[in-house]
Amino acid sequence: MKHFRIASILLLAALAVTGCSKQKSATTGWNYNDSEWGGFEISEYNDQITAPGLVFIEGGAFVMGRVSDDSRFQWNNVAHNVTVSSFYMDECEVTNVAYREYVYWMQRAYGEEYPERVRAVYPDTNCWRDKLAWREGFVDYYFQSPIYDQYPVVGVTWEQASKYCIWRTDRVNEKILVDKGIIVLDLTDLRGETAFQTDVYLAGQYRGESKHELENLDPSAGGEPRQVRREDGILIPHYRLPTEAEWEFAALGMIGNTYDERIVEHKTYPWAGSSVRSANKKYYGQFLANFKRSRGDAMGVAGNLNDGWDYTCPVKWYFPNDYGLYNMAGNVSEWCMDVYRKDANPMGGEDMDPYRGNVYRTPTYIDEEIAINDTTGSIIYRNVDDDLNRRNYRQADNINYLDGDYASNIYDYTNNSNITEWVSFGDDEDNMASSDEPSLLDNPDSVTNMMYRRNVANQRNVTSLMNNKVRVVKGGSWNDRAYWMQAGTRRYYDQDRSTSWIGFRCAMDRLGPRAGQ
Repeated sequence: MKHFRIASILLLAALAVTGCSKQKSATTGWNYNDSEWGGFEISEYNDQITAPGLVFIEGGAFVMGRVSDDSRFQWNNVAHNVTVSSFYMDECEVTNVAYREYVYWMQRAYGEEYPERVRAVYPDTNCWRDKLAWREGFVDYYFQSPIYDQYPVVGVTWEQASKYCIWRTDRVNEKILVDKGIIVLDLTDLRGETAFQTDVYLAGQYRGESKHELENLDPSAGGEPRQVRREDGILIPHYRLPTEAEWEFAALGMIGNTYDERIVEHKTYPWAGSSVRSANKKYYGQFLANFKRSRGDAMGVAGNLNDGWDYTCPVKWYFPNDYGLYNMAGNVSEWCMDVYRKDANPMGGEDMDPYRGNVYRTPTYIDEEIAINDTTGSIIYRNVDDDLNRRNYRQADNINYLDGDYASNIYDYTNNSNITEWVSFGDDEDNMASSDEPSLLDNPDSVTNMMYRRNVANQRNVTSLMNNKVRVVKGGSWNDRAYWMQAGTRRYYDQDRSTSWIGFRCAMDRLGPRAGQ
C-alpha cells in the first residue's frame, strides 16, 4: 500500500511537470507559444462555436433538382447528384424585429452625416400595395408594429439582405471581443467610419479603443500587445446568404430520412410524403405550411381555416423539419446567393458545393496599406483581374462561365463580318463587341454575356430577363400554390428589386469536422 502511494505521488508529480511544460512542434521540436523559441503561437481554440440564431446542417450527397413532374415544362433544374459540405443556417427566416435592429444601428452610425445610407437599407413597405387590392394596413404597420415582430421581414432586396449579413457578422464578432475584454464597447459617439468591422479589424485598421489585447510572443514586437488574428480561432466566419444547393439540401432535411447510408424516400417537401397535410394522428389533416390552397382560397373558410394565415405568419408557427429549420416551405420565399441560369448544372457542372456567382476580390493597397473608405470605414476591394497565371480560374468575374460566355455561345463567331451591334443585358458594358473589334476572336476570355445578347443588324431588339443581376429564389410563399413549396422548384428575381413574398435567412461556413457538431 505504501509503495502504491509513493507511485501515485510520483505519477501526479510527473503529470504536473508535463502540464507545465511547453507544447512542442512535432516537426522541429521547438516550443510553441514561447518567446524564447521564436514566439510561434498555436491557439487553444480548435472548434467552431455555433453563432447566434444558427443550427448545424450536416452535409452529404443528395439528388438536387426535381424528381417529380415539371408541370410548367421549364426543365430548369434537371435532377443531378451533388455533395454539400456541412454548414450552418438560420433556424428561422430573418424577422421584422431583427431587421429593425439593423436599421436602428445604421441610423445611429450614419443617420446624421449620411442619411442616404440609412434609406438604402430600409425595406420597401410599399411592396404590399396592389392596384386591385387593399393592403394599406400592411404598408403602415407590418414592419413597424410590435405585433409583427416575429413575422418574416419582406420588401428586402438581395443587395439589402447581403449587406445585413455583413452587419450581423460585425456585431457578433464585436460582442465576442467585448466579452473577452479585448476591445471597449463605446457607443456614446457611434460613427460608421469608426464602428467595428470584422475585415477592417483583421486588417489592422480598426479605429476603436482596445482594452486588454493579446500578449505578443514575437521577440521583435518589444513586448507590445497584439490584436486578434484569424489564427487565434476566436472570431466567427461571415454570415451570408445560402447557396441554392445548400438551401435545397437543408429544406429536404434528409438526415431523418436515411437508413444505413441509403435514402429511404426522396422528399418532395421538407416533410415526408407527398401531402401538404399532417399524417400524425394528433394533428391529422392539419396543414404543414402557409400557402395558397387555390385561387381565392388563401386561408380556408371562417370557423374552419385550413392553414390559418392569409398573408405571412410568425416564423416559428409550423413544425420544423428534421434539421430544426422552420418554414422551409411556405410563408415567404427566400433569396439565395446564386446568379440564376436556366441550367443549374451546365456541362456536368461542379458536383461539390455548386454555386454560380463567384467574383473574386482582394483589398486595394495605397502606399502598402489597405485602403479604407473614409465614408463607410470599410475596406476598398478590387477584382483580381491581374491574377491570370492560374489553372483554376483566369478572371475575377466567373458568373458567365460555361453559360453566356464564348465557350457556350450558340453562334459561329469565326466570321463576325455581319455583326454590327450587340445589346448587353448584363453589367459589363466594356465587353460589348462590334465588327471592327478583332479582339472578339483573339481573346475569348474577355467575351461575356453572349448567350443573352442578340444581333440587331436586322432592326430586331430582342431582350432577355436573364442577366448577371438575377438571383435564385427558393421555397413557396403565402402567395403561392403548393407546387412552389417543393424543394426542387426554383425561380428568379432581380437582385435590386423587392416584393411582399420574398424574405431571407442567413447561412455560415462550417470549419473543420463535417460530422456531428
